[in-house]
Amino acid sequence: MSGPGPTRPELLVAGGDVVTMNPRREVLLGGAVAVAGERIMAVGATSELRARWPGTPELDASECVVTPGLVNAHLHQTGDPLARARIPDDLPPGAAVDTWAVPLHAAHLPADDELSALLAGVESLRNGVTTVIEAGTVAHPERVAAAMHKVGIRGGIGAWGWDVPGAPFAAPAGEVLDRLAALVDAHPAGGRVEGWVTLVGHGLASDELLAGAAELARTRGARMTMHLSPSGADPQDYLRRTGRRPALHLASLDVLGPHLLLAHAVWLDDAEVEALLATRTAVAYCPWAYLRLGQGVTRAGRHAELLRRGGRIALGTDAANAADSADLLRTASLAVGLAKDMALDPTGPGAAEALELATIGGAEAIGMADRIGSLEPGKYADLVVHDATGPQWTPRGDVAQQLVWSADGRSVRDVLVGGRVVVRDHACVEVDERALRTAAVRASEALLARAGVPLRSRWPTLRAY
Repeated sequence: MSGPGPTRPELLVAGGDVVTMNPRREVLLGGAVAVAGERIMAVGATSELRARWPGTPELDASECVVTPGLVNAHLHQTGDPLARARIPDDLPPGAAVDTWAVPLHAAHLPADDELSALLAGVESLRNGVTTVIEAGTVAHPERVAAAMHKVGIRGGIGAWGWDVPGAPFAAPAGEVLDRLAALVDAHPAGGRVEGWVTLVGHGLASDELLAGAAELARTRGARMTMHLSPSGADPQDYLRRTGRRPALHLASLDVLGPHLLLAHAVWLDDAEVEALLATRTAVAYCPWAYLRLGQGVTRAGRHAELLRRGGRIALGTDAANAADSADLLRTASLAVGLAKDMALDPTGPGAAEALELATIGGAEAIGMADRIGSLEPGKYADLVVHDATGPQWTPRGDVAQQLVWSADGRSVRDVLVGGRVVVRDHACVEVDERALRTAAVRASEALLARAGVPLRSRWPTLRAY
Protein backbone atom coordinates (compact mmCIF):
# COMPACT_ATOMS: atom_id res chain seq x y z
CA MET A 1 0.00 0.00 0.00
CA SER A 2 1.50 3.32 -1.02
CA GLY A 3 1.97 6.10 1.49
CA PRO A 4 0.84 9.70 1.23
CA GLY A 5 2.06 11.71 -1.74
CA PRO A 6 4.53 14.59 -1.54
CA THR A 7 3.39 17.67 0.33
CA ARG A 8 5.35 20.16 -1.74
CA PRO A 9 6.94 20.30 -5.20
CA GLU A 10 10.63 20.01 -5.93
CA LEU A 11 10.53 22.31 -8.96
CA LEU A 12 8.42 25.10 -10.43
CA VAL A 13 8.56 25.63 -14.18
CA ALA A 14 7.60 29.25 -13.81
CA GLY A 15 6.67 32.34 -15.79
CA GLY A 16 5.83 30.87 -19.19
CA ASP A 17 2.64 30.68 -21.19
CA VAL A 18 1.40 27.21 -20.27
CA VAL A 19 -0.51 25.35 -22.99
CA THR A 20 -2.24 22.80 -20.77
CA MET A 21 -4.14 20.71 -23.37
CA ASN A 22 -6.55 19.93 -20.52
CA PRO A 23 -10.22 19.23 -21.40
CA ARG A 24 -10.89 22.99 -21.62
CA ARG A 25 -7.66 23.55 -23.58
CA GLU A 26 -6.71 26.38 -21.23
CA VAL A 27 -3.63 28.51 -21.94
CA LEU A 28 -2.26 30.19 -18.80
CA LEU A 29 -0.33 33.36 -19.57
CA GLY A 30 2.45 33.73 -17.03
CA GLY A 31 1.66 30.30 -15.66
CA ALA A 32 3.64 27.68 -13.80
CA VAL A 33 3.80 23.90 -13.42
CA ALA A 34 4.67 22.44 -10.02
CA VAL A 35 6.61 19.17 -10.28
CA ALA A 36 6.85 16.64 -7.45
CA GLY A 37 8.87 13.54 -8.23
CA GLU A 38 7.72 12.18 -11.58
CA ARG A 39 4.33 13.87 -11.48
CA ILE A 40 2.67 17.22 -11.91
CA MET A 41 1.44 18.47 -8.56
CA ALA A 42 -0.31 21.65 -9.69
CA VAL A 43 -0.76 23.97 -12.67
CA GLY A 44 -1.68 27.61 -12.14
CA ALA A 45 -0.58 31.20 -11.96
CA THR A 46 3.10 31.66 -11.15
CA SER A 47 2.31 34.10 -8.34
CA GLU A 48 -0.17 31.65 -6.81
CA LEU A 49 2.18 28.64 -6.85
CA ARG A 50 5.11 30.69 -5.56
CA ALA A 51 2.99 31.88 -2.67
CA ARG A 52 1.79 28.37 -1.90
CA TRP A 53 5.30 26.88 -1.90
CA PRO A 54 7.83 29.66 -1.21
CA GLY A 55 11.48 28.88 -1.78
CA THR A 56 10.84 26.08 -4.30
CA PRO A 57 13.63 25.84 -6.91
CA GLU A 58 12.56 27.21 -10.27
CA LEU A 59 13.21 26.64 -13.94
CA ASP A 60 12.73 30.09 -15.46
CA ALA A 61 10.28 29.87 -18.38
CA SER A 62 9.66 33.59 -18.80
CA GLU A 63 9.37 34.61 -22.47
CA CYS A 64 8.73 30.93 -23.21
CA VAL A 65 5.82 28.68 -24.12
CA VAL A 66 5.37 25.49 -22.09
CA THR A 67 3.60 22.53 -23.68
CA PRO A 68 3.09 18.87 -22.90
CA GLY A 69 5.76 16.59 -24.31
CA LEU A 70 5.05 15.57 -27.89
CA VAL A 71 4.11 12.01 -28.85
CA ASN A 72 5.73 10.21 -31.80
CA ALA A 73 3.63 7.11 -32.45
CA HIS A 74 5.83 5.52 -35.13
CA LEU A 75 9.63 5.68 -35.10
CA HIS A 76 12.24 3.20 -36.31
CA GLN A 77 14.97 3.58 -33.72
CA THR A 78 17.45 1.23 -35.40
CA GLY A 79 18.69 0.67 -38.94
CA ASP A 80 18.18 4.12 -40.39
CA PRO A 81 19.65 6.45 -37.74
CA LEU A 82 23.18 5.18 -38.49
CA ALA A 83 22.56 5.45 -42.24
CA ARG A 84 20.87 8.84 -42.43
CA ALA A 85 20.58 10.29 -45.95
CA ARG A 86 22.15 7.13 -47.40
CA ILE A 87 19.03 5.65 -49.02
CA PRO A 88 18.37 7.57 -52.25
CA ASP A 89 15.08 9.43 -52.60
CA ASP A 90 14.47 8.47 -56.24
CA LEU A 91 14.00 4.70 -55.98
CA PRO A 92 11.23 2.55 -57.48
CA PRO A 93 8.65 1.12 -55.06
CA GLY A 94 10.08 -1.47 -52.67
CA ALA A 95 13.72 -0.88 -53.51
CA ALA A 96 14.42 1.24 -50.42
CA VAL A 97 13.31 -1.62 -48.18
CA ASP A 98 14.67 -4.61 -50.11
CA THR A 99 18.04 -3.25 -51.23
CA TRP A 100 18.88 -0.89 -48.37
CA ALA A 101 16.78 -1.08 -45.20
CA VAL A 102 16.61 -4.86 -44.66
CA PRO A 103 20.35 -5.41 -45.31
CA LEU A 104 21.15 -2.56 -42.93
CA HIS A 105 19.04 -4.09 -40.19
CA ALA A 106 20.52 -7.54 -40.84
CA ALA A 107 24.04 -6.15 -40.39
CA HIS A 108 23.27 -4.37 -37.10
CA LEU A 109 25.30 -5.54 -34.11
CA PRO A 110 23.83 -5.32 -30.58
CA ALA A 111 25.98 -2.24 -29.92
CA ASP A 112 24.64 -0.66 -33.12
CA ASP A 113 21.08 -1.06 -31.89
CA GLU A 114 21.89 0.73 -28.64
CA LEU A 115 23.90 3.49 -30.30
CA SER A 116 21.24 3.99 -32.97
CA ALA A 117 18.48 4.26 -30.37
CA LEU A 118 20.58 6.69 -28.34
CA LEU A 119 20.97 8.88 -31.42
CA ALA A 120 17.23 8.68 -32.14
CA GLY A 121 16.45 9.55 -28.55
CA VAL A 122 18.67 12.62 -28.52
CA GLU A 123 17.15 13.89 -31.77
CA SER A 124 13.63 13.24 -30.49
CA LEU A 125 14.11 14.99 -27.15
CA ARG A 126 15.78 18.00 -28.73
CA ASN A 127 12.63 18.35 -30.87
CA GLY A 128 10.35 18.18 -27.84
CA VAL A 129 9.29 14.56 -28.34
CA THR A 130 9.10 12.87 -24.95
CA THR A 131 7.33 9.62 -25.94
CA VAL A 132 8.23 7.38 -28.88
CA ILE A 133 6.67 4.13 -30.04
CA GLU A 134 9.19 1.84 -31.71
CA ALA A 135 7.97 0.54 -35.06
CA GLY A 136 9.06 -3.02 -34.31
CA THR A 137 12.24 -3.51 -36.36
CA VAL A 138 14.65 -4.11 -33.47
CA ALA A 139 16.87 -7.18 -33.18
CA HIS A 140 18.16 -6.44 -29.69
CA PRO A 141 15.31 -4.78 -27.75
CA GLU A 142 17.09 -4.86 -24.39
CA ARG A 143 19.88 -2.72 -25.84
CA VAL A 144 17.34 -0.26 -27.25
CA ALA A 145 15.50 -0.14 -23.91
CA ALA A 146 18.84 0.58 -22.19
CA ALA A 147 19.44 3.50 -24.56
CA MET A 148 15.95 4.88 -23.95
CA HIS A 149 16.49 4.76 -20.19
CA LYS A 150 19.91 6.39 -20.54
CA VAL A 151 18.74 9.36 -22.62
CA GLY A 152 15.59 9.65 -20.51
CA ILE A 153 12.83 9.22 -23.09
CA ARG A 154 9.51 7.46 -22.55
CA GLY A 155 7.98 4.96 -24.94
CA GLY A 156 7.15 1.53 -26.23
CA ILE A 157 9.65 -1.05 -27.42
CA GLY A 158 9.12 -3.98 -29.75
CA ALA A 159 11.06 -6.54 -31.77
CA TRP A 160 10.95 -8.05 -35.25
CA GLY A 161 7.71 -9.98 -35.79
CA TRP A 162 7.32 -11.85 -39.04
CA ASP A 163 7.28 -15.49 -40.10
CA VAL A 164 8.13 -15.26 -43.78
CA PRO A 165 10.85 -17.73 -44.83
CA GLY A 166 14.36 -16.39 -45.35
CA ALA A 167 13.87 -12.92 -43.86
CA PRO A 168 16.31 -11.59 -41.24
CA PHE A 169 15.12 -12.29 -37.68
CA ALA A 170 12.08 -14.22 -38.97
CA ALA A 171 10.92 -17.38 -37.21
CA PRO A 172 7.89 -19.70 -37.04
CA ALA A 173 4.79 -18.04 -35.61
CA GLY A 174 5.04 -19.75 -32.23
CA GLU A 175 8.64 -18.70 -31.75
CA VAL A 176 7.87 -15.09 -32.72
CA LEU A 177 4.99 -14.99 -30.23
CA ASP A 178 7.19 -16.42 -27.47
CA ARG A 179 9.80 -13.76 -28.20
CA LEU A 180 7.22 -10.98 -28.05
CA ALA A 181 5.62 -12.39 -24.90
CA ALA A 182 8.98 -12.40 -23.13
CA LEU A 183 9.55 -8.78 -24.16
CA VAL A 184 6.13 -7.67 -22.92
CA ASP A 185 6.63 -9.50 -19.62
CA ALA A 186 10.06 -7.93 -19.14
CA HIS A 187 8.71 -4.41 -19.75
CA PRO A 188 5.12 -4.33 -18.44
CA ALA A 189 2.62 -1.67 -19.40
CA GLY A 190 2.89 1.53 -17.41
CA GLY A 191 6.67 1.61 -17.11
CA ARG A 192 8.94 4.30 -18.50
CA VAL A 193 9.72 1.84 -21.33
CA GLU A 194 6.92 -0.64 -21.94
CA GLY A 195 6.85 -3.70 -24.17
CA TRP A 196 4.60 -3.71 -27.22
CA VAL A 197 3.50 -6.60 -29.43
CA THR A 198 5.04 -5.60 -32.75
CA LEU A 199 4.62 -7.16 -36.18
CA VAL A 200 6.23 -5.96 -39.39
CA GLY A 201 2.81 -6.30 -40.97
CA HIS A 202 2.15 -5.71 -44.68
CA GLY A 203 1.76 -9.23 -46.10
CA LEU A 204 4.63 -10.64 -44.04
CA ALA A 205 2.76 -12.46 -41.28
CA SER A 206 0.67 -15.61 -41.40
CA ASP A 207 -2.89 -15.62 -40.14
CA GLU A 208 -1.66 -17.68 -37.19
CA LEU A 209 0.84 -14.98 -36.26
CA LEU A 210 -1.62 -12.12 -36.77
CA ALA A 211 -4.34 -13.70 -34.62
CA GLY A 212 -1.83 -14.87 -32.01
CA ALA A 213 -0.31 -11.41 -31.69
CA ALA A 214 -3.71 -9.82 -31.08
CA GLU A 215 -4.56 -12.44 -28.48
CA LEU A 216 -1.19 -11.91 -26.80
CA ALA A 217 -1.78 -8.17 -26.57
CA ARG A 218 -5.25 -8.63 -25.13
CA THR A 219 -4.29 -11.25 -22.54
CA ARG A 220 -1.19 -9.34 -21.39
CA GLY A 221 -2.89 -5.94 -21.32
CA ALA A 222 -0.31 -4.71 -23.83
CA ARG A 223 -0.51 -2.58 -26.95
CA MET A 224 0.11 -3.86 -30.49
CA THR A 225 1.37 -2.14 -33.62
CA MET A 226 2.03 -3.16 -37.23
CA HIS A 227 2.47 -1.61 -40.68
CA LEU A 228 -0.42 -1.62 -43.14
CA SER A 229 -1.21 -0.07 -46.52
CA PRO A 230 1.19 2.87 -46.82
CA SER A 231 0.89 2.33 -50.57
CA GLY A 232 -1.43 0.45 -52.89
CA ALA A 233 0.76 -2.69 -52.72
CA ASP A 234 -0.82 -4.11 -49.56
CA PRO A 235 -4.41 -4.01 -50.86
CA GLN A 236 -3.33 -5.73 -54.07
CA ASP A 237 -1.44 -8.42 -52.15
CA TYR A 238 -4.25 -9.10 -49.66
CA LEU A 239 -6.90 -9.26 -52.38
CA ARG A 240 -4.78 -11.75 -54.29
CA ARG A 241 -4.05 -13.95 -51.26
CA THR A 242 -7.22 -13.67 -49.18
CA GLY A 243 -9.92 -12.16 -51.38
CA ARG A 244 -10.28 -9.32 -48.85
CA ARG A 245 -8.71 -5.91 -48.44
CA PRO A 246 -6.15 -5.70 -45.59
CA ALA A 247 -8.20 -4.11 -42.80
CA LEU A 248 -11.17 -6.37 -43.55
CA HIS A 249 -8.94 -9.45 -43.43
CA LEU A 250 -7.62 -8.31 -40.05
CA ALA A 251 -11.22 -7.81 -38.90
CA SER A 252 -12.07 -11.39 -39.96
CA LEU A 253 -9.21 -12.62 -37.73
CA ASP A 254 -10.36 -10.47 -34.77
CA VAL A 255 -7.10 -8.50 -34.91
CA LEU A 256 -8.65 -5.01 -35.02
CA GLY A 257 -9.54 -3.25 -31.78
CA PRO A 258 -8.53 -0.52 -29.33
CA HIS A 259 -5.34 -2.41 -28.48
CA LEU A 260 -4.05 -1.98 -32.06
CA LEU A 261 -2.13 0.93 -33.57
CA LEU A 262 -1.87 0.58 -37.33
CA ALA A 263 1.02 2.44 -38.88
CA HIS A 264 0.05 4.33 -42.04
CA ALA A 265 -3.35 3.02 -43.25
CA VAL A 266 -3.19 5.33 -46.27
CA TRP A 267 -4.95 3.20 -48.87
CA LEU A 268 -8.33 2.37 -47.30
CA ASP A 269 -11.69 1.93 -48.95
CA ASP A 270 -15.06 2.82 -47.42
CA ALA A 271 -15.53 -0.56 -45.73
CA GLU A 272 -12.06 -0.41 -44.17
CA VAL A 273 -12.68 3.09 -42.81
CA GLU A 274 -15.89 1.84 -41.21
CA ALA A 275 -14.08 -1.16 -39.73
CA LEU A 276 -11.41 0.99 -38.08
CA LEU A 277 -14.00 3.36 -36.66
CA ALA A 278 -16.25 0.56 -35.40
CA THR A 279 -13.41 -1.25 -33.63
CA ARG A 280 -11.67 1.90 -32.30
CA THR A 281 -8.44 0.84 -34.01
CA ALA A 282 -5.86 3.63 -33.91
CA VAL A 283 -3.67 4.90 -36.76
CA ALA A 284 -0.17 6.38 -36.70
CA TYR A 285 -0.05 8.92 -39.54
CA CYS A 286 3.41 9.68 -40.99
CA PRO A 287 2.75 12.16 -43.83
CA TRP A 288 6.35 13.15 -44.57
CA ALA A 289 7.24 9.52 -45.33
CA TYR A 290 4.45 9.16 -47.89
CA LEU A 291 5.54 12.33 -49.67
CA ARG A 292 9.23 11.40 -49.74
CA LEU A 293 8.44 7.88 -50.97
CA GLY A 294 5.68 8.97 -53.37
CA GLN A 295 3.10 6.60 -51.87
CA GLY A 296 -0.04 8.53 -52.79
CA VAL A 297 -1.30 10.12 -49.59
CA THR A 298 -2.70 13.11 -51.49
CA ARG A 299 -4.63 10.72 -53.72
CA ALA A 300 -5.82 8.12 -51.22
CA GLY A 301 -5.30 9.33 -47.64
CA ARG A 302 -8.42 9.49 -45.46
CA HIS A 303 -6.87 10.42 -42.13
CA ALA A 304 -8.74 13.74 -41.95
CA GLU A 305 -12.02 11.88 -42.43
CA LEU A 306 -11.09 9.40 -39.70
CA LEU A 307 -10.29 12.28 -37.37
CA ARG A 308 -13.49 14.18 -38.20
CA ARG A 309 -15.55 11.07 -37.51
CA GLY A 310 -13.99 10.43 -34.12
CA GLY A 311 -11.21 8.09 -35.17
CA ARG A 312 -8.07 7.70 -33.08
CA ILE A 313 -5.14 9.32 -34.90
CA ALA A 314 -1.56 9.92 -33.76
CA LEU A 315 1.42 11.33 -35.64
CA GLY A 316 4.67 9.57 -36.49
CA THR A 317 7.95 10.40 -38.18
CA ASP A 318 8.81 6.87 -39.38
CA ALA A 319 12.46 6.24 -40.33
CA ALA A 320 15.48 8.46 -40.81
CA ASN A 321 15.43 7.66 -44.53
CA ALA A 322 11.67 8.11 -44.93
CA ALA A 323 10.39 11.18 -43.08
CA ASP A 324 14.06 12.00 -42.31
CA SER A 325 13.34 14.18 -39.28
CA ALA A 326 12.13 13.75 -35.71
CA ASP A 327 10.52 17.21 -35.72
CA LEU A 328 6.92 16.43 -34.81
CA LEU A 329 5.78 20.05 -35.09
CA ARG A 330 6.68 19.95 -38.80
CA THR A 331 4.73 16.71 -39.06
CA ALA A 332 1.73 18.28 -37.32
CA SER A 333 1.65 21.26 -39.65
CA LEU A 334 1.94 19.02 -42.71
CA ALA A 335 -0.87 16.77 -41.49
CA VAL A 336 -3.42 19.57 -41.25
CA GLY A 337 -2.06 21.40 -44.30
CA LEU A 338 -2.60 18.30 -46.43
CA ALA A 339 -6.12 17.91 -45.02
CA LYS A 340 -7.05 21.45 -46.00
CA ASP A 341 -5.56 21.18 -49.47
CA MET A 342 -6.86 17.70 -50.32
CA ALA A 343 -10.40 18.80 -49.46
CA LEU A 344 -9.99 22.27 -50.99
CA ASP A 345 -11.38 23.45 -47.66
CA PRO A 346 -9.51 26.13 -45.65
CA THR A 347 -12.02 25.64 -42.81
CA GLY A 348 -10.71 22.12 -42.20
CA PRO A 349 -8.41 21.00 -39.36
CA GLY A 350 -5.99 23.73 -38.30
CA ALA A 351 -3.34 24.48 -35.72
CA ALA A 352 -5.49 23.57 -32.72
CA GLU A 353 -6.23 20.12 -34.14
CA ALA A 354 -2.60 19.67 -35.14
CA LEU A 355 -1.40 20.35 -31.60
CA GLU A 356 -4.00 17.94 -30.25
CA LEU A 357 -2.69 15.21 -32.57
CA ALA A 358 0.85 15.85 -31.32
CA THR A 359 -0.10 15.76 -27.64
CA ILE A 360 -3.29 14.55 -25.97
CA GLY A 361 -4.79 12.99 -29.11
CA GLY A 362 -1.60 11.09 -29.83
CA ALA A 363 -1.42 9.99 -26.21
CA GLU A 364 -4.97 8.62 -26.42
CA ALA A 365 -4.23 6.77 -29.65
CA ILE A 366 -1.29 4.93 -28.04
CA GLY A 367 -3.23 4.18 -24.86
CA MET A 368 -1.39 6.59 -22.56
CA ALA A 369 -3.76 9.55 -22.19
CA ASP A 370 -4.25 8.75 -18.50
CA ARG A 371 -0.54 9.42 -17.94
CA ILE A 372 0.74 11.90 -20.54
CA GLY A 373 -0.40 14.31 -23.26
CA SER A 374 -1.58 17.22 -21.12
CA LEU A 375 -0.33 19.31 -18.22
CA GLU A 376 -2.68 18.33 -15.41
CA PRO A 377 -2.17 17.35 -11.76
CA GLY A 378 -1.41 13.67 -11.37
CA LYS A 379 0.03 13.16 -14.84
CA TYR A 380 3.69 12.57 -15.52
CA ALA A 381 5.71 15.77 -15.69
CA ASP A 382 6.59 15.39 -19.37
CA LEU A 383 6.83 18.95 -20.64
CA VAL A 384 8.65 21.15 -23.14
CA VAL A 385 9.85 24.72 -22.76
CA HIS A 386 9.90 26.50 -26.13
CA ASP A 387 12.04 29.65 -26.40
CA ALA A 388 9.62 32.30 -27.73
CA THR A 389 12.16 35.10 -28.22
CA GLY A 390 13.06 34.32 -31.84
CA PRO A 391 11.77 36.20 -34.90
CA GLN A 392 9.28 33.42 -35.68
CA TRP A 393 7.62 34.27 -32.34
CA THR A 394 7.68 38.05 -32.80
CA PRO A 395 5.18 39.57 -32.32
CA ARG A 396 3.28 37.03 -30.26
CA GLY A 397 -0.08 35.87 -31.57
CA ASP A 398 -2.25 32.80 -31.21
CA VAL A 399 -0.05 30.26 -29.44
CA ALA A 400 -1.30 27.20 -31.33
CA GLN A 401 -0.80 28.89 -34.69
CA GLN A 402 2.72 29.97 -33.80
CA LEU A 403 3.68 26.52 -32.53
CA VAL A 404 2.30 24.75 -35.60
CA TRP A 405 2.69 27.19 -38.49
CA SER A 406 5.59 29.44 -37.41
CA ALA A 407 7.85 27.45 -35.12
CA ASP A 408 9.47 24.03 -35.22
CA GLY A 409 11.70 21.89 -33.05
CA ARG A 410 14.50 24.44 -33.11
CA SER A 411 12.59 26.50 -30.54
CA VAL A 412 12.82 23.71 -27.96
CA ARG A 413 15.04 24.89 -25.09
CA ASP A 414 14.36 22.58 -22.14
CA VAL A 415 12.60 19.23 -21.78
CA LEU A 416 11.44 17.29 -18.74
CA VAL A 417 10.40 13.63 -18.77
CA GLY A 418 8.90 12.29 -15.57
CA GLY A 419 10.06 15.39 -13.74
CA ARG A 420 13.67 14.88 -14.79
CA VAL A 421 15.39 17.57 -16.86
CA VAL A 422 16.71 15.72 -19.91
CA VAL A 423 17.33 18.73 -22.20
CA ARG A 424 18.70 21.99 -20.86
CA ASP A 425 19.48 24.98 -23.07
CA HIS A 426 19.09 22.96 -26.30
CA ALA A 427 21.43 20.09 -25.27
CA CYS A 428 20.77 16.66 -23.80
CA VAL A 429 21.78 16.41 -20.17
CA GLU A 430 22.47 12.67 -19.90
CA VAL A 431 24.41 12.17 -23.15
CA ASP A 432 27.73 13.61 -24.30
CA GLU A 433 26.54 14.69 -27.74
CA ARG A 434 30.03 15.30 -29.11
CA ALA A 435 31.13 11.78 -28.14
CA LEU A 436 27.86 10.40 -29.55
CA ARG A 437 28.53 12.03 -32.92
CA THR A 438 32.03 10.57 -33.06
CA ALA A 439 30.81 7.09 -32.14
CA ALA A 440 27.92 7.27 -34.63
CA VAL A 441 30.20 8.21 -37.53
CA ARG A 442 32.54 5.30 -36.81
CA ALA A 443 29.70 2.82 -36.35
CA SER A 444 28.02 4.03 -39.53
CA GLU A 445 31.11 3.41 -41.64
CA ALA A 446 31.46 -0.12 -40.29
CA LEU A 447 27.73 -0.86 -40.66
CA LEU A 448 27.57 0.29 -44.27
CA ALA A 449 30.62 -1.83 -45.11
CA ARG A 450 29.12 -4.96 -43.49
CA ALA A 451 25.70 -4.43 -45.07
CA GLY A 452 27.19 -4.01 -48.54
CA VAL A 453 24.45 -1.61 -49.61
CA PRO A 454 25.00 0.60 -52.66
CA LEU A 455 26.34 4.04 -51.83
CA ARG A 456 25.78 6.69 -54.41
CA SER A 457 25.20 10.38 -54.88
CA ARG A 458 23.68 12.13 -57.87
CA TRP A 459 26.39 14.79 -57.60
CA PRO A 460 30.15 14.21 -57.70
CA THR A 461 31.63 14.44 -54.23
CA LEU A 462 35.29 15.44 -54.23
CA ARG A 463 37.84 15.75 -51.45
CA ALA A 464 39.08 19.35 -51.33
CA TYR A 465 41.59 19.04 -48.50
